[in-house]
Amino acid sequence: MRLVLSGRFAAGRACAALGTLGATRTRVPLLTAGDSGKQQQAMSKTIIVVPCYNEAERLDVERFAGYAETHPDTAFVCVDDGSTDETGAALQRLRTRNPRQFAVIDLERNAGKAEAVRRGVLAALEREPAFVGYWDADLATPLEEIARFERALADDAELLVVMGARVKLLGRSVRRSALRHYLGRVFATLASWTLGLAVYDTQCGAKLLRATPLARELFAEPFLSGWIFDVEVLARLVAHYRRTGAADPERVVRELPLMQWHDIAGSKVGPLQGFGALRDLARLYRRYLS
Repeated sequence: MRLVLSGRFAAGRACAALGTLGATRTRVPLLTAGDSGKQQQAMSKTIIVVPCYNEAERLDVERFAGYAETHPDTAFVCVDDGSTDETGAALQRLRTRNPRQFAVIDLERNAGKAEAVRRGVLAALEREPAFVGYWDADLATPLEEIARFERALADDAELLVVMGARVKLLGRSVRRSALRHYLGRVFATLASWTLGLAVYDTQCGAKLLRATPLARELFAEPFLSGWIFDVEVLARLVAHYRRTGAADPERVVRELPLMQWHDIAGSKVGPLQGFGALRDLARLYRRYLS
């Protein structure tokens, strides 16, 4: 297995896909063309992108490492989005401990969560997994939920996207502040109207996609919105199916109520971002859906 230590991926098409915003240092384990069949079998079925910005206090290295040890077919691409704390050192400890399952992309300047996720997803797709997704670094959604997302995609060949939904139901443990819950419900209603989809929770930080050419298309270009790029992914999907008429968007996206989601202190998204989100909804509607 080869380790790349420069700002470019081995495949030229990945370089173009990553775009030019911000300098990048990457440490991504890749298989070479001459690798044996045994090594090829080690390639991961699922790759999860974990965007990180100043997460040193919230990043549970042991939980990530422990999950990887018990799930050898899952790998992680961790994107250090220009952190100024010890996040980079924590991620490098993970990579050193398990270089087959942990890759690190270092962005020298903070590009925002949307761009960090986008670059991570494109890098992950270069490794040709079956599924690629992204997960918040604070693990408000436990990693153990990944298996349920995988089963949903495996059981329905038409599904492209599985999205976590924070629904408080009997038998499930969903804990969030009342303020964030009600503000979230207002935003989700507006997002649903904008998209023309019966979506309940666009902003949950746990999503998994089938690794198809369409998935690559959804992340090919930088996002217009920094805070609600999840809505923009859905807007691009709706626009694609309107253009091609290939399928009903609601048939290829499924929301999966989470068994557990606990609000973790230290979130970088606050009520003030809501005003920018409303502006961005209008921009997304004009760009993709009008």
